[in-house]
Amino acid sequence: MKKTSRKNTAEKRPLFIVLSGPSGIGKDAILTRMKESDYPLEYITTVTTRPRRAKERDNVDYHFVSVENFQEMTAGNELLEWANVYGNWYGVPKRAVKQALDKGQDIIVKVDIQGVANIKKILPQAIFIFLTPASMEELAIRLEQRQTESPSDLALRTKTAEKELEQLHLFDYIVVNKQDEIDLAVSEIKAIITAEKCRVTPREITLEAS
Repeated sequence: MKKTSRKNTAEKRPLFIVLSGPSGIGKDAILTRMKESDYPLEYITTVTTRPRRAKERDNVDYHFVSVENFQEMTAGNELLEWANVYGNWYGVPKRAVKQALDKGQDIIVKVDIQGVANIKKILPQAIFIFLTPASMEELAIRLEQRQTESPSDLALRTKTAEKELEQLHLFDYIVVNKQDEIDLAVSEIKAIITAEKCRVTPREITLEAS
């Protein structure tokens, strides 16, 4: 009987992981913890026109650009997707994604809910993970602890988060990021990636050059 083999089947087909969730849920903290563990992923840095916060590093946490530069990037088709979130523009650089995929590297990128809908149209075989709080009360507390928003902004972000929970149909997986249990959430994301690597029919990501 002829033996079958999965040799280099899933390995040659990189994964494109999209991490999303409401503001304040801890997307940045999750990605930082995964980087610290040397987990083998290509971490795509989002471009934004948002002002840099204390302790944030340019080209590490975000690529901070002016509105004019951002507009030039959209006009030049340099972004995979982009959206306006709370008055600021965010986008995913297409070249970084294409280069990583061409090398066969698994990719993870954080985007807002609008970004998820946009990417799903372009790359439907991507893996969409929704990061959610244990409760809306916990999320409100986390937003307050950040001390980066006014009371009116906090109310808006909490209300928006409630609406974002209605978009779960866009996602493949949901991970609860409980307060002070970040390692558990990271472990679940890694388990999702492991499961995807074991698929009989791997996802196939194709991104055309601009």
